[in-house]
Amino acid sequence: MDPTPADKSATVLVVDDTSDNLSLLSCLLKDRYTVKVANNGEKAIRIAQTRPAPDLILLDVMMPGVDGYVVCRLLKENPDTRDIPIIFLTALSDSESEKKALELGAADFITKPINPPVVLARVATQLQAKAAADFLKNQNSILEREVAQRTQELTAIQNVTILTMASLAETRDNETGNHICRTQHYVKALGERLKKHPRFSHYLTDEMIDLLFKSAPLHDLGKVGIPDRILLKPAQLTEEEFEIMKTHTTLGRDAIQASENRLGLEVDFLRIAKEIAYSHQEKWDGTGYPQGIGGDDIPICARLMAVADVYDALISKRVYKPAFTHDAAVTIMVAGRGTHFDPDVLDAFLALQDEFIAIAERFADEGTPPPG
Repeated sequence: MDPTPADKSATVLVVDDTSDNLSLLSCLLKDRYTVKVANNGEKAIRIAQTRPAPDLILLDVMMPGVDGYVVCRLLKENPDTRDIPIIFLTALSDSESEKKALELGAADFITKPINPPVVLARVATQLQAKAAADFLKNQNSILEREVAQRTQELTAIQNVTILTMASLAETRDNETGNHICRTQHYVKALGERLKKHPRFSHYLTDEMIDLLFKSAPLHDLGKVGIPDRILLKPAQLTEEEFEIMKTHTTLGRDAIQASENRLGLEVDFLRIAKEIAYSHQEKWDGTGYPQGIGGDDIPICARLMAVADVYDALISKRVYKPAFTHDAAVTIMVAGRGTHFDPDVLDAFLALQDEFIAIAERFADEGTPPPG
């Protein structure tokens, strides 16, 4: 059986400055492969860079102008041609020449005068190896596309699930649930503004800001556990009612923790969501709830959420209050700098007023006047 069966789909580029050698090798290979020839290094490089590229190059070393070593180096430096196997054909038979060829990335080294069966066998071996490598590369590309598509689908499902869960709480005291979208974008804007601040740069990486954006909608998830008579009360809450309202922070954290327990593993965005849900009602001076912690003991994510949540509550119509203007909301929030809010986070909000107004207008509730 012929150990080198014909494969006309494979293209072999033969490079040699001697026409007799080109003819000899072309005759040897043409019944088995598609053959292209080049009589100098420059032409060889042009052919190798033309699509479809050759599957294998038989390359002479000693050529005038650009020699085989230079051709090999240039082809291996180019991402489009570096995977083409190169077999050197040369009259040089010393070990240093062979070593240099292999160090440059050559797949094999054959000395002249050539032995036809040896050349055919080595060409076949390298083409088989390349075919296998191309197959694996193609399979990897297919797998990468499938993984990317599946990841995109899972991300979409995750995002829809988050928004659905959040809406269960928000739509009970907000007609459209746009509070979710607004606070998401407020938090992201604050994160982007503060990510180079020396107090926050270690925390507010691009990845963390993305997690904050995904987690923010769950900040009031615990409201699903608050009775309507309290959540929708159009008047000021009694002390007893307010104590019940305050439990929405713990209820939210516990609900997310229960989901995480069922999942059986820790998920970054759920960890952040728990911190936001549990601590976004804490105040800088320690007078907030549920723990009464203050200052830097309050998670950064919750400090950002506090500013976003209070601002949106102020400019939004609620059953117990009309919507405030942006300027009125700012006045109230400035009064809380250093007491309710982290001073640096509040300052970031003040620097972002135009962006906050734009977000509020973009995701405005029906019937709510612009905050500006």
